[in-house]
Amino acid sequence: MRGEGTIHTHWCGLLWTIHHKQGRKRVKQWSCLFTCLNSRAIHLEILDGLDADSFLNAITCFSARKGVPERIRSDKGTNRIRANKELRAAAFSWEKNDKVHNSLLRKGIEWEFNPPHASHMGGVWEQQIRTIRKVLQAIVGMQVVDDERLHTFFCEVEEIVNGRPITPTSNHVSDLEALTPLHILCPKTVPHCPLGGEAEEPVGDIYRKTWKHAQFLADQFWKRWLKVYLPSLRQHQKHFKRLRNFQVGDLVLVTEWNVPRNHWVLGRLVETNPGDDGVVRHVKVRTSTCKTLTCAVNKLYLLEGSCK
Repeated sequence: MRGEGTIHTHWCGLLWTIHHKQGRKRVKQWSCLFTCLNSRAIHLEILDGLDADSFLNAITCFSARKGVPERIRSDKGTNRIRANKELRAAAFSWEKNDKVHNSLLRKGIEWEFNPPHASHMGGVWEQQIRTIRKVLQAIVGMQVVDDERLHTFFCEVEEIVNGRPITPTSNHVSDLEALTPLHILCPKTVPHCPLGGEAEEPVGDIYRKTWKHAQFLADQFWKRWLKVYLPSLRQHQKHFKRLRNFQVGDLVLVTEWNVPRNHWVLGRLVETNPGDDGVVRHVKVRTSTCKTLTCAVNKLYLLEGSCK
């Protein structure tokens, strides 16, 4: 975005194929995922085709909702879509298309491509995109959903991912609130209460109602994405370098698999118990419900901004 005080100025994009239902026809569409390199927010758009007009429509919708970015970065087609000739051809055609360049120039957007076969240059965003794409493909990759359900589901996915805790808002021991991408994008956002929740109806009845099916898909994304995202926060031992111990005052995510969608259990460490080797293996945590829990550190995750 532009303007004084804004911090999300660089976005990157990624495409993959989805299947869509129009009447009784099954058609192919493409999903475009943008992620902010500063706030770590995401944005999802649907493309009806791989021509320049569809791409420009996606950029226009994205800019209208999130603001005009200063720079968009993406990989060359040979990196992420090695097996999909359509996407690879489209990526190169957009790069050389004067209509695309002229339109982006009028908006003041700079579009950068990473060199071919250099996916490591996108390490800032690759991990997040990979986890989201993996879960989305598992849920709707082979399903055929109509336009209304797909748009609703994508909006719910955006809220789930953009509502994840990133870093503590302060170091005060009584502060159990964390900064999220939604706080940056929409400072006055009210916490969302899911309409669906765990459905107790037969699966057949869920599929007949558009809004219930969309909520059912969102619940499935929440469950599967947590199991992929949370382990990605865990630091792994490398060589002989000792990892950072948990410390009193750390704000952590407590593993709870049965919590409602968009609900994160946060807690502050009030006591650590290092072993004879100096490694902390179990701690005491005070949660937002004022309960003090004793748990092993493998049930806790440091926030992204604390993983140093």
